[in-house]
Amino acid sequence: MITNGFGGIIGGMTDQILPPLSLEEPSSFGPRRWWGGPLDVEGLALASVGLAAASVDNLLNRSGALRASSIRIAGTFDSLRHLRINGRTPLGFAPLSGFFATSDGWVRTHANYPHHEQRLKAALGASGAEDVGEALRRLTAEDAERVIGDAGGIAAAVRTRRQWLDSPLAAGPPPRDWIEFDLSPSPGVAWQAGTDLPLTGLRVLDFTRVIAGPIASRTLAALGADVLRIDPPDSPELLDQHIDSGFGKRTAVLDLNSGAGTLKDLLDRADVVLLGYRNGGFDRFGLTPQALRERYPPLIVINLDAWGTRGPWAGRRGFDSIVQAATGIADVYRRPDGRPGALPVQALDHATGYGIVAATVGLATARQRHGVSGTARLSLVRAADLLFRSRAPQDPVQPVADPGLLTTDSFYGELQYAPSPFDLFGVPLEYPHPPLEYGSSVPHWQ
Repeated sequence: MITNGFGGIIGGMTDQILPPLSLEEPSSFGPRRWWGGPLDVEGLALASVGLAAASVDNLLNRSGALRASSIRIAGTFDSLRHLRINGRTPLGFAPLSGFFATSDGWVRTHANYPHHEQRLKAALGASGAEDVGEALRRLTAEDAERVIGDAGGIAAAVRTRRQWLDSPLAAGPPPRDWIEFDLSPSPGVAWQAGTDLPLTGLRVLDFTRVIAGPIASRTLAALGADVLRIDPPDSPELLDQHIDSGFGKRTAVLDLNSGAGTLKDLLDRADVVLLGYRNGGFDRFGLTPQALRERYPPLIVINLDAWGTRGPWAGRRGFDSIVQAATGIADVYRRPDGRPGALPVQALDHATGYGIVAATVGLATARQRHGVSGTARLSLVRAADLLFRSRAPQDPVQPVADPGLLTTDSFYGELQYAPSPFDLFGVPLEYPHPPLEYGSSVPHWQ
């Protein structure tokens, strides 16, 4: 039996929409601790996946319908590292994404996307990695954070947990709820849960990028949802990131400036909208939780951001690694030489992705049974807060085995990939198809 301190924390916060996690009948089986380290990353992974499983069980009125192996949870939380594309290892962090020394400490940058790399260089007057390093050594960590952020780049000073909580950026004590719900009455909706795959027929319009949102929509697709991901033409997703998280979905490119009619047609028939850009980024298109719920009362809206909706960074861009640096995680994981460290996997992203799954299924169940729909808000910083609220257990570390990697042909060649962590009705839950060519789908419902 797997037990972890997150069960009461997460279950108690979301019991209006989601059932509490049962530690007597755990939805996960296998080793309890496999990465080790000062924070209970395994507990966060198990609890977030367990909450997604509990939401599906609740939808189906069947305990234990969806279960997860901790070995496969470990695999899917590290899916990009397991991925092979015609034998090629995917690209990880770019050279200018990482920790850099400053005059008084450290700063972490994120420059995987070309436009973020250009803004980082422009902010520092640099042309390459050496120039970036030299420029940062002349600045304090907080000055570097400010200068890069003001230029639209991505960076965060490495803070202790106390420094983060005491700073205005934290905007007060961490919120009590991991997932924040806002509910209102919903007119009648025809959708009903499927018998083979529970989300069959549920239309999900996916405006998310990078890891958390795409991991969520990949899982919703495995559960039967019709997922259509939309990307802007001027900012394509990183190819390896698309391949890792693109299983089971259709993928389209749409200019929202010229495609307002197409967007309206999509929204008219959607059941769920996933929003994963920075707060305020899509306001001009009416893609805010409030505007969407006012225009489409039955719609389920899931809003994902990095920093939450309070404080001066509410509208700031952010990534898992950057949130780790700002909130004290990188400090807790410092190496013996004093250099900041990181979680063994990008657990804030992945856990939040499974939280999105749980929220989506929970709201779909509430809409079907009780005639209410609403908005769920999640953020990476709330996942970081959860990690600091539960102590790492004393269980011995048991390195996990190969998660049972699978192989498939795809548009991009042969892919070796980590399977879904779930069994549905005792059978491994598979993705319906490999990633399609990026942007190749028509932006219409089937």
